[in-house]
Amino acid sequence: MNAPDAAQPVFTRLMPGDPAPWFFQRCQGLPRFVFDSIAGRYVVLCFYLTAEDAQGRGAVDAMLRNRSLFDDDRASFFGISLDPRDEATRRVSDSLPGVRFVWDFDESVARQYGARPLQAAAAGEPAPSRRFWMVVDPTLHVLAVFPFGTADEQHQAVFDLVRRLPPPDRFAGFEIPAPILILPNVLEPQLCRRLIDLYDADGGSETGVMRQKEGQTVGVIDASFKRRKDYTITDQELIAVLQQRVKRRVAPEIEKLFFMPITRMERYIVGCYTAEDGGHFRPHRDNKTPLTAHRRFAVSVNLNAEFDGGEVSFPEYNRRGHKAPPGWAVIFPCAILHAVSQVTRGRRYAFLPFIYDDAGARIRATNLREAQPQPDGAPTNPEAAPPQPVAP
Repeated sequence: MNAPDAAQPVFTRLMPGDPAPWFFQRCQGLPRFVFDSIAGRYVVLCFYLTAEDAQGRGAVDAMLRNRSLFDDDRASFFGISLDPRDEATRRVSDSLPGVRFVWDFDESVARQYGARPLQAAAAGEPAPSRRFWMVVDPTLHVLAVFPFGTADEQHQAVFDLVRRLPPPDRFAGFEIPAPILILPNVLEPQLCRRLIDLYDADGGSETGVMRQKEGQTVGVIDASFKRRKDYTITDQELIAVLQQRVKRRVAPEIEKLFFMPITRMERYIVGCYTAEDGGHFRPHRDNKTPLTAHRRFAVSVNLNAEFDGGEVSFPEYNRRGHKAPPGWAVIFPCAILHAVSQVTRGRRYAFLPFIYDDAGARIRATNLREAQPQPDGAPTNPEAAPPQPVAP
């Protein structure tokens, strides 16, 4: 009896319209590049695999001949290398803005996208591979896939497409609205003034961002990424008032439109972005670590109007900035990429809680149990303080 043929390698085969898989991987000078943070522009991914041979080198050279297309505003290029010698011998290197190389030496990105088979090759067997170009749209969905060829004109088809594409915020032919809510008069003027006065009496404290380090969620101060000072509200009577405003004026809209009953509220802070500090917050998502994964919606209530800049935007969808009137709320799912532009005049004060449901509360409880405690038993990050249930 003849032995059965070895199983053919199985590759992921992404097609136009498919979501481009999110990944974390190392880039030159960046130990943990977050792919989903680059939404809002066209992205060209080149799975050239190695620059040692003529096929891989030819693709990189084709990009260099079209270098002017990539500026990190309209479009960015990412070359995916599986060859450690590309890094060690500097056969390729980043050229900012616009051109970066991903060191995918564990092949995790290549497997997600289909440059390597889903299953690793048997020991001693050569690893099959596919080389291709992929163009990703500003919402991080696949726009086009081009297989590698040997002729320059086959590479050039990629750049001709990028050159013809409309501006990123009009890639659909019109501006795509972000799935957000803007609600009027969530907080009345007297309450806005009271929150500002509390902040000014305290002065606020510099706050950072939550990041994963060595398997733990930790707070990190990074002024290039975020510059904001916060005041934490401790008055329980005031917290109860704020809960009632959210319960009456925010929760019903979320349940009506998203079919989610809101039962929890956390992080009672007044944040302040100031012109003197260059206050801003670069594009980010609010639920990307284990201790923030339970968050469902962010609520951003402007408390004043005497500032320029400081607008909230959602670059996956369009580049429009939102500056709500005092007391109005901009409400958005925590999974949406969002940013706050630099304040150029005055101070932007805002009330910035998170809200979620019972399912989120269960996720939070599970992740807190699994978090490694500090010696005194306190949670490992300041945002793990107990939430307040939304009062019935």
